[in-house]
Amino acid sequence: MKNEKWTAENIPNQKGKVAIVTGSSSGIGYEAARVLADKQATVIIAVRNLEKGNAAAAKILQHNKEADLKVMELDVANLESIESFAQEFKKTYLRLDLLINNAGVMVPPVSKTKDGFELQFGTNHLGHFALTAQLLDVLTNTVGARVVNVSSSAHRLGKLNFDDLAWEKRTYFAARAYSDSKIANLYFTFELDRKLKENKLDLTTTAAHPGLTATELKRYGGVMNFLTGFFAQDVAMGALPVLRAATEKEIKGGEFFSPDGFLELGGYPVEVKPSKLSKDEKIAAKLWAVSEELTKVKFEFNKQSRQLAAA
Repeated sequence: MKNEKWTAENIPNQKGKVAIVTGSSSGIGYEAARVLADKQATVIIAVRNLEKGNAAAAKILQHNKEADLKVMELDVANLESIESFAQEFKKTYLRLDLLINNAGVMVPPVSKTKDGFELQFGTNHLGHFALTAQLLDVLTNTVGARVVNVSSSAHRLGKLNFDDLAWEKRTYFAARAYSDSKIANLYFTFELDRKLKENKLDLTTTAAHPGLTATELKRYGGVMNFLTGFFAQDVAMGALPVLRAATEKEIKGGEFFSPDGFLELGGYPVEVKPSKLSKDEKIAAKLWAVSEELTKVKFEFNKQSRQLAAA
């Protein structure tokens, strides 16, 4: 695919399509939801805090009164919430064209999810793994559907320790745990892509990272606040790699999009190569098995009957 200066103007009309964007009350998720709504998609603002979600929807509606939005409660750090969300979504919608797994946490103090997982691994990886599995049936019943996982350039520093995924045996290092969760996003993306192709399912999965972008992820302070203040690009630019991964027509599955600037900190979205370690199929397969065991959620890849018309 051509790597020209790709912008939101390149996104085709999304009328008739249904999109879920997790963590879309602010930052990259909000911007992705806003742009997709402007392109006439039906957008589910899937958020932990309904008050913030409703405020985000109201803000979008201020400049686009025709936006088709629905705010739904989803806490990707809580497996029970994920199951409830998936069931509620499928009661209302027969199709899902786009799932953007965006919600996340970055370098928080040591803490765990409700289910006992290290917060970043549990939220950034396991939560979206479980969500995708529970929406797989409606995704595979929607012609041309797509899953986008939001990773980070920090994945290049990630190296999973399967003997201590919960950081109970080691001194907690938040930045390393974050990097581990972000390489997990890529292992999930590439393994899901392999399994979809093996089962000849009409669903593609891609990944993207926003570069260094001024969002609420920097709220835990420290060096990220310093770097963001000097080098961060605005949210509109930061969302472009995610939007390209979500809407680029030429995608075949397994691509990774990034800003094209220095150290991938900012710029226009292009396809890039992830770290060599993130492409290790044995680690990806092991993580997949461990993730199914931890979440108690399994992917069912039996071929679904095609009940929906092409978008």
